[in-house]
Amino acid sequence: MKISAMIEKNEILTQYLRNFAELTDQDIAESLTLWKPRKISKGDFFNMQSMVCNDLGLVVKGIFRIYYRDPNSDEEKNLFFFSENQFVVSFRSFISQNPCWYFIEAMEDSEVIFISYQDLNGLYESNPNWGKFGRLLAETFFAYAQSRTEEFMFFSHEKRFQRLMEEHPNIIERIPAYHISSFLGITNPSLSRIRKRLKDSQQ
Repeated sequence: MKISAMIEKNEILTQYLRNFAELTDQDIAESLTLWKPRKISKGDFFNMQSMVCNDLGLVVKGIFRIYYRDPNSDEEKNLFFFSENQFVVSFRSFISQNPCWYFIEAMEDSEVIFISYQDLNGLYESNPNWGKFGRLLAETFFAYAQSRTEEFMFFSHEKRFQRLMEEHPNIIERIPAYHISSFLGITNPSLSRIRKRLKDSQQ
């Protein structure tokens, strides 16, 4: 890696870790050599179904989807999207070191900075501040999972679409609409009607 690119990687990572877990400069410095850059082309995978997810990635550029393939219909169903300044991981697989049930696919040419399960757990054991990072990481992914469940229980399709736009403001311009429809559990025509209603209400 070029020195300039390495400096940029470290700056991005340092800023994010400070904001996420209030780690000190010394805490972060201890970890910098453990985080590695990785470029993932559109259509390639951060992790595959039936494989253990061994890495935790910070999305520097791009967008990823977590999806599974319905064994009855062979239809792909999107569960989560992760974009810039979010961690991407199959968290259950990562913490249990059991095979992942999902695919994690890059939907654009993407870049991540990742750390391995082994290296991250070494930080947990050697530094209590990194132990706090681990707790916050677990809370974040628990919140993702519970929010996803609650949205399907209590929110309309339109509200779920609005929530998605709040979290990923440009996603509708970045990926095909049918991926959005799959995430929301609706058809493409229904998505088009939702977008039109929202557009009309803003005029």
